[in-house]
This record gives sequence, structure tokens and C-alpha cells, in this order.
Amino acid sequence: MDIVQTFYDQLADQYDKLFFDWSASVREQAQILDGLFSACGFDRSAEILDCACGIGTQAVGLAALGYPVTASDISDSALSQAQKRAAEAGVRIRFEHADFRALSDVFPRQFDIVIAMDNALPHMLTAQALELAVRSIAERVKTGGLFAASIRDYDRLLQDRPPYSPPYIHKTEHGQRVSFQTWTWEQENYRLVQYIIDDEASLGIRRFECEYRAVRRTELTALLQTAGFSEVCWQMPEESGYYQPVVTARRR
Repeated sequence: MDIVQTFYDQLADQYDKLFFDWSASVREQAQILDGLFSACGFDRSAEILDCACGIGTQAVGLAALGYPVTASDISDSALSQAQKRAAEAGVRIRFEHADFRALSDVFPRQFDIVIAMDNALPHMLTAQALELAVRSIAERVKTGGLFAASIRDYDRLLQDRPPYSPPYIHKTEHGQRVSFQTWTWEQENYRLVQYIIDDEASLGIRRFECEYRAVRRTELTALLQTAGFSEVCWQMPEESGYYQPVVTARRR
């Protein structure tokens, strides 16, 4: 996981630049997740663990809606940003450093809902590592509880293995910001380089590297079922309103 920690430690104070308006995205994503949880029978008293919280994009928004939220991440820099943003939003969240392959080392109790959004699971670069992560997460979900995650649409991406992602161009007060990724594929794994270009009064270019494994929906579904989940349901962006495919699963 060293490459993942390094990636997010370096990206943490720049991560919000990947959004046109990070605060607006926080509110929008929280409303979408709130609707998903409600459709699965949970209200805002449900205790949530965000086990890949990053800078708090989901955790802060859900806490603002009244959910009791605990959040963890493997990047201390991302956690520091998340703590800062939670304080600015006036919400209380318990933050912990944790690897989601070994959640029980940090969290002895279980939660009503565990989430891992924003393509976190594909950081597991082998099938064995992904299985370990899914089992670790399953152990922290109460019987009858819910797991929710989002990943890229790898079923589609694996058909063409594109070499880059379309750029995002954001107008700023003093110019514009351009962010995009290049992808170098090796079978189902790909090396990602994230570029953030600030073209304002002066030109600033930031570059960050990471690696992912393209996970098909059938593979993740099978792992969830083997780990003790049922009612595995996928929703595409046009169904859920979330920007990536979302899976929900009920703990047996």
C-alpha cells in the first residue's frame, strides 16, 4: 500500500481541486447516499464507518445530515485535511488511521453501514488483496447492516483500455484549472498519473502517480456474496445520480 499512501499524502492538499466546487459535491453526494440508505431501510440514526474517507468528501456531508460518522483512511495527510474540513463544517466525526484490509485492528465494534466510495477498492492490486479487504469490511458490518461502495465502470473501460481520462476544465477567479489522468495498462492493472494544471497569474503543474486494478462488477459481487453479503445490487450513474457505479449489499 506504500504507493497508495504516498499518492494520497501528496495529493491531500490538492484533492479538492479535482472538483469544480468541493463543498457542493459534498452536499450532493450526501443527499444521494442518504437516499440509498433510506431505500434500504436505514434512517439517520444509523452508525456509519467510512473506511476510505480521504479528505472527508462523503463523511463530512453525511455527518452534516445528522448521521453518527466514524471515518478512517490509510493516509495521514488526507485524515488531517478531513479533520480540518469537518471542523470548518461544524460536524463531529471520529477519525482514525486504518487500513481497510485490517479494520478490526482499529475498530473492535461493528457498524450499521460501512462505505468505501470513490474507487477505493480497486487500489487492491491483486484478487487476493481485494478478497482480504472485502472480508475485513464484512466483519465490521452488523448482521442486517449495509455495505456501499463505488468503483469506475471497469466493465466498459476494459473493452478499450483508454490511455487517458477526459480533462476537467474549471474556470477560476484568475484563469482556469485543468485536471486529467493518463493511464498505462498492463493487463487488468493500470498506472495512473494525475495532472493538475493551474493556469492563472502564473502557471503551476502538479503530478501524482498511483496504480489501480480494474475490477469487474461480477468479481466484486462474487466476493461480497462469499464474505457473507446478500441482496447485492448495482446502480449505474443514470439510476443513482452518483458519478460512478454504486454497489450496495446486505450483511447476512
